[in-house]
This record gives sequence, C-alpha cells and structure tokens, in this order.
Amino acid sequence: METVIKVEGMMCTHCKARVEKVCSQVPGCTGAVADLNAKTVTVSGSVDVEAVKKAIADAGYEVVG
Repeated sequence: METVIKVEGMMCTHCKARVEKVCSQVPGCTGAVADLNAKTVTVSGSVDVEAVKKAIADAGYEVVG
C-alpha cells in the first residue's frame, strides 16, 4: 500500500533525505520517497499514517495533508 503525504519545508536534498529517513523508521514502512518539486513523500508498506505524519512533524517539517 502506498500513501502520499504533502510536506512543507523541504528545501534541499538534505531535507529530502531527512524526511525519507524518519518515514522509513516508522514500523511497517517498506520504503519512502520524497519529491522536492511536488512537496510530497510517498510511503510504502502497512504503516500507521498518523505515526508517519508525527515523525515528519517531529523532524521539523509541516505536514499539509
């Protein structure tokens, strides 16, 4: 299952890597790919979406949707 989450605040490849890292650490995540241009992260696996959103927010980024 894939879930797309809108994320504000990603400005560079470091931000992209940070968001991918925190998402991939959520239990059940099998992959996370951030897109700087679209301002999204696509998370794969059977994850708790709220846990992913919390991980992103805790890393200093704003979850939009």
